[in-house]
Amino acid sequence: MKKMKCFCIFAASAFFAAACAAQPNGFLDGILAVVNNSVITYLQVEDAIALQIDALRRAYPNDPTNFYAKVKQFQQEQLELTERAKLVLDDFARGEYTTNWVDDLVEAAIKQDIKEAYEGRRDKLIRTLQAEGRTYESYKKLLREHIIVGELVKLHSSGKIIVSPAAIEKFYNDHPTNFFVEDQVKLRMIQIPQPSGSPPGTAKQIAGEILQRIDGGVPFAEMAAVYSSGPGRAAGGDCGWVDRTTYRKELTDAAFSLKPGQRGPVVELPDERAGAATGATICYLLMVEDFHPAHVRPLSEVQGEIEHDLENQRGKLLEDQWIERLRAKSHVEIF
Repeated sequence: MKKMKCFCIFAASAFFAAACAAQPNGFLDGILAVVNNSVITYLQVEDAIALQIDALRRAYPNDPTNFYAKVKQFQQEQLELTERAKLVLDDFARGEYTTNWVDDLVEAAIKQDIKEAYEGRRDKLIRTLQAEGRTYESYKKLLREHIIVGELVKLHSSGKIIVSPAAIEKFYNDHPTNFFVEDQVKLRMIQIPQPSGSPPGTAKQIAGEILQRIDGGVPFAEMAAVYSSGPGRAAGGDCGWVDRTTYRKELTDAAFSLKPGQRGPVVELPDERAGAATGATICYLLMVEDFHPAHVRPLSEVQGEIEHDLENQRGKLLEDQWIERLRAKSHVEIF
């Protein structure tokens, strides 16, 4: 008997969408593939990529050529994922694995799902499923399949993967552009939007008063924590290391004109969130704490990243080899 070594309840798996795509349909459906005793239908694939197709419609409203090419690509990828998921589930059904772990993981996953998506209420989950025309039993079955596929993939793609220092160094030397970093500044920012209902120029006036207090000795970070509306407010306006592509050109041009320790003047720009027609603006105050010129990150800094990437690559290879072994002992037809 094969034993499962490491169980991750909520491990994300690309197979899940494939495993859970099938839904009852009230009309005939074309068969795309047969995997052992299961069929993969056109509607299963279409249901699984429905969100992607909607996104493509928005991205290519007047470009049918690219739209249909992208749809075909998604269909092919989803068909392969669905086939792989069925192969994995059939392998589990052969009875060569211990099964006592499955129910515990399923129940834990359901509890987590209820907590995060349904306000901790099982009755809300049930009502949502009913509104979607689904049953609790089908929901639980699909979740079970998700967990089985994810855990078996992890089991067969992990193993003892050892990446040698020589392999890491070779990858680093062979891919120098992967580790090239453009000029960067360590930036703090205060964002002052136009207060609702206030006359034009109010935001700029507030920003000017903040600058006066900063010039009077109040730390920039302290003023950011009190007055900024930006996402870095809690961290004193800390934006971390940014390059010339991180923010709007007007902001990065202003930031890269400063030297470490300098703060800039007020930068007033249209508020893109409110729309140009409103005339609303946001005022930005910038301070640069440090500067890094363009450089290639040293091996000592990126060694862990390279090791992780190489482990993932070898894990994917192990997974693909396992899937090929399953395919070799299965009946698979692609139409």
